[in-house]
Amino acid sequence: MPASVPVPRQRTGPAPEAERGPAADSAVGGPGDASAEDPEGEPAGDSEGVDSHGTSRGASHGTGSVGGDLTLLVIADDPAGDLTTAPDDLAQQDGSGTTTGTRLRIRTARNLTEAERLLTDDIHCILVDLALPAVSGMDAADELAPLKHVLRLAPRHAVLALAAEGDVERAAAAVRAGAQDYLFRDELDGRLLSRAIRYAVERKRADIAQRQLTESRLRAQENARLERGLLPTPLLQGSDLRFSSHYRPGRSRALLGGDFYDTVRTPDGTVHAMIGDVCGHGPDEAALGVELRIAWRALTLAGLCGDRLLATLQQVLEHERESEEIFATLCTVDIAPDGRRAGLCLAGHPSPLITREGRAGELLPYEDGGPALGLLPGARWPRRQVELGGSWSLMMYTDGLIEGRVGPGTTQRLGQEGMVEMVNGHLADGLSGDDLLEAAVARARELNGGELTDDVAVLLLGRDAP
Repeated sequence: MPASVPVPRQRTGPAPEAERGPAADSAVGGPGDASAEDPEGEPAGDSEGVDSHGTSRGASHGTGSVGGDLTLLVIADDPAGDLTTAPDDLAQQDGSGTTTGTRLRIRTARNLTEAERLLTDDIHCILVDLALPAVSGMDAADELAPLKHVLRLAPRHAVLALAAEGDVERAAAAVRAGAQDYLFRDELDGRLLSRAIRYAVERKRADIAQRQLTESRLRAQENARLERGLLPTPLLQGSDLRFSSHYRPGRSRALLGGDFYDTVRTPDGTVHAMIGDVCGHGPDEAALGVELRIAWRALTLAGLCGDRLLATLQQVLEHERESEEIFATLCTVDIAPDGRRAGLCLAGHPSPLITREGRAGELLPYEDGGPALGLLPGARWPRRQVELGGSWSLMMYTDGLIEGRVGPGTTQRLGQEGMVEMVNGHLADGLSGDDLLEAAVARARELNGGELTDDVAVLLLGRDAP
């Protein structure tokens, strides 16, 4: 992670002899190492520490686990010379004075080509000598070119920069370029190197976690903007009807579910309203709901209505759904320009609730409804004419509002009759518009004993007699 200055860290000299591990004669290269040949034919290898019982210690994988043994890849012209003070056994002591015996496994590479071959997932950290010369294809004027190459080569590994004593500016520049920390060559002792590796690995892990969190938030914001753009904007310009809506998807942290609705006014003054529900409430159902809503709006503006419109929507659903088991319920209402009459079509959907002036709310007739879209090829959906009157309000809703339970531990559903009674109670309290819809959904959730599990969409159209 680029930074303006390196993170301050107290630097110590070599530990007293009594606190050091045994000398690391095979810390770099040596018999038994898994070695590779460099371009000059010199062996470069991998030295694995062995505890006091002669048991080989394995290396953990990735930057996520640094509680045990450590694996370090050293990239330097003379790695053996640079690590002469680094012990093989990085003995640590706990509070009781017991040696925990953390081990350091070292792999060495004398150039970047060799480093690429040795870089594997079990490497915890990479120590890069800033004195490495630039190779073919690098900017020779950039003294950090080898380090930047390693950072590009190993974006998920912790990287330490190894600088000459006093070369503070170059070391700080290495941290700004992306290294987790730096060490001075004359400071290298086992305990300091162990702490530096652990610090670098933890910082890299924190950097990766922060970057993933940021990316996740950005994706969530982009998805939210996309979903908001897919929610409908009523086209009621020139109409004297009131409009309110409430929408809550069943999916956690989602803005869009399988329920959908829309309202448009056509040039002849007719107001068309629709509400529907694709079975299920996942992202695929949400996408299909958007497609059906957009198709409904386009067909409505093109002059289709009633059975012709629903038959065409069924064709859209049949072509766009992922399986033949997917279906959608739908309710459409077209309100005459004078606002006193409406045509009603039901495709397996609950009937709207109408409230007229001076009368309790009731359901519109639903006996003549047709099947849900996608169930029966060649189905028909009769359009029924209904009288609205002078002053009225019409509430259209999806089954998520009525399928909640009416008490903890009970299997009884709210149902349409319970919903009518609930809404009439809110109307008696003087609620209307958005307040009525919010209160109705809140009461259904309260009766259910918690959040409603299905998507919920409710829209309310109303008219006041002149």
